[in-house]
Amino acid sequence: MKRVSIKDVAREAGVSISTVSRVLNNSAPVSDDLKEKVENAIKKLDYMPSNIAKSLRKGKTGTIGFIIPDITNPFFANIVRGAEDYLRQRDYTLILCNSDQDEKQEVKLLETLISKHIDGLLFTGTGNFNPVLAEKIERGFNVVFLDRIIQGISASYVIVNNSKGMYELLDYLTVTGHKEFVFINGNKETFSAKIRYETFKKVMGEKKLKFTHFYTNFSYEAGYNFGKKMKKMPDAIVCGNDLIAYGVIDALEDRGFKIPEDVSVTGFDDIPFSKHYKPPLTTVRQPMYEMGMKAAELLVKIIEEKQINTEGIILEPQLVIRGSTRRG
Repeated sequence: MKRVSIKDVAREAGVSISTVSRVLNNSAPVSDDLKEKVENAIKKLDYMPSNIAKSLRKGKTGTIGFIIPDITNPFFANIVRGAEDYLRQRDYTLILCNSDQDEKQEVKLLETLISKHIDGLLFTGTGNFNPVLAEKIERGFNVVFLDRIIQGISASYVIVNNSKGMYELLDYLTVTGHKEFVFINGNKETFSAKIRYETFKKVMGEKKLKFTHFYTNFSYEAGYNFGKKMKKMPDAIVCGNDLIAYGVIDALEDRGFKIPEDVSVTGFDDIPFSKHYKPPLTTVRQPMYEMGMKAAELLVKIIEEKQINTEGIILEPQLVIRGSTRRG
């Protein structure tokens, strides 16, 4: 079936294409008589204007892309909700893409979004570099990094003070008598995993405590598989996020260990289910919804004010103490 064009509408109404355009865009005065003819022709032909063409004429599509690494992780779901709530208020539509923690897929998604002429991008990367994104930012593409910064690329960002969160968690654990630690971290190349490990290592060195550290990925399965293989139990298992902690707890309990009697387990994020887990999880709360809102607000500011200067927003975490850790 042939798509009805603006030329067809003009022919049906007996007016010029420019008159139809003025009626559609309300860009210039049109007599009531001509306006009625155009509107009747649109209705008769069931004409649907091309949103893409209209957007390109205006130089703006009203769409924002958002690439996240794991759509199944409630941490990102809460961030997306915050971003979308803000963008909806400003009449922007969010296009959400899941890279599934795959750097090649991430590049494909980025290229697809750019081809749709998005006004800007919220980006939570999987690795430590993205050549396509680096090139686009260099050319003035509007991007805000969220949760994870790609070092070496100058762009605005919204993150949480990962170092402070990890420090407060370890301070609590050491004060309550934990002396030997295992840190099961997330993806090695991600900004948040690196910062948390740097802080962890620094605290362990300052307090002269025994520790081992492992990189996995930020998933329940990674935690469960690690918990099944652990041989010697430390005093505390520090996990890179709550999903890893869930997996560790379930694996250890399947093996007959009790949490926290035999070993304390902690997470990082405080996703909604953590307070209901068995046992409730000690973790570091990130203000997920606020992160999404702040990032969206910053991106809209960049788009609408054509702001060039890079801006960084660092939000504060909060230690949440629950039943998965011993209290001395």
